[in-house]
Amino acid sequence: MHDLLKIGQIVNIDSINASCEVKMFLGGGGQGEVYQVDIGGKLMALKWYFPHMLESDTHQESRLKAAIERGTPSDRFLWPIDLASDGNGGWGYIMPLRPPQYKSLIDLMKRRIQPTFKSLITAGFQLADSFLQLHSKGLSYCDISFGNVFFNPSNGDILICDNDNVTISGNEIAIAGTPRFMAPEIVMGKAKPDANTDLYSLAVLLFYILFTHHPLEGRKETQIRILDLPAMNQLYGSDVLFIFDPNDRSNEPVAGFHDNALIFWDIYPKFILDLFIDAFTKGIKNERVRESQWRQAMVELRDSILYCPHCGEENFYDVAALKSNGKLKPCWNCQKEIQLPPRIRIEKSTIMLNSDTKLYPHHVGINLFDFSQPIAEVSQHPTNPNLWGIKNLGREKWDFTTAKGELKEVQPGRSVPMAQGTKINFGRASGEIRA
Repeated sequence: MHDLLKIGQIVNIDSINASCEVKMFLGGGGQGEVYQVDIGGKLMALKWYFPHMLESDTHQESRLKAAIERGTPSDRFLWPIDLASDGNGGWGYIMPLRPPQYKSLIDLMKRRIQPTFKSLITAGFQLADSFLQLHSKGLSYCDISFGNVFFNPSNGDILICDNDNVTISGNEIAIAGTPRFMAPEIVMGKAKPDANTDLYSLAVLLFYILFTHHPLEGRKETQIRILDLPAMNQLYGSDVLFIFDPNDRSNEPVAGFHDNALIFWDIYPKFILDLFIDAFTKGIKNERVRESQWRQAMVELRDSILYCPHCGEENFYDVAALKSNGKLKPCWNCQKEIQLPPRIRIEKSTIMLNSDTKLYPHHVGINLFDFSQPIAEVSQHPTNPNLWGIKNLGREKWDFTTAKGELKEVQPGRSVPMAQGTKINFGRASGEIRA
């Protein structure tokens, strides 16, 4: 039940000598309530604080003013734009309104939405990239959790809200974080939130996104009768143990209780599993996985998606399984054998050449992660549907060499035949097609 502001109430906007009208209640949380407001015909969001929160966090206003002056690290943050007040001691801040197509990660956990693996991995990439941008400015988020991230299930685009807790890393802050996401040292009262503890929370959130489960909730959780504060402090603080720790299986997932973790762990390729093992073994106390590592891993995971030729479900190219067994794991959905699709090896990266594959600047040696501007795409021949190629979407010509050693050019808008042994020189990088 919302009662901080009334629908139709007029609230003052501090710096521009204007006002806004409260139009709709959007939701509430531990710090306050969020409303849709109208500012001169433009709809925005207004977060309004509970009075007791303003009393307990005396640095809130100065932190917000600094954030507004500093500006957003990227457009994925619903960043504070201005402060607002009612003239009676109550206040909050204005931020962009979240579009309706963005859903909560809680919707994902409860299976109210069914995004593709590609969308989930894209969300993971954007999360890692966003926190890299934040941390590179010397800032920490301090309270990464489900409630602060929304994503578009159709493409994986994310938005990060509740940025009022962002502060200079290491500065004193009233909050400790959200249970289950806090780093063990915070749970045990040995540290305060900062950029390093953000890395732990980010790893937990990424694990939730890919595995729909918490990385520490295994057999030990099933043995707890009452999950009270002492039990939570033990499970998430003093006695943390990754459910897939290769050296200690005492907290492994239990069938019937932790099926999501068991199912998804068998689907993903070994390299991403190894990174999560690092994050929740060595990374529990030190050597935390960096945002740049997660970002690169999510790019590689996206590139490894392939489709089962029998049922059409997304699966993954796993070079470790290929080397070990001579073939890929069977499709997780229909259990039928998956044949290797055409793929291209560019420097150290292998990209599956599916019918919907696109290549982007980072694939061809350009240090830019921009998924809005593909430089190439897999294309079907306009008159012969059995012939496929890689179409040049850029402005510069490519050179390519056929398996027979013939050197040719491909102009923008034209395609390189997708044939075994064809080598393409993209300019800054070269690749070879394997079919």
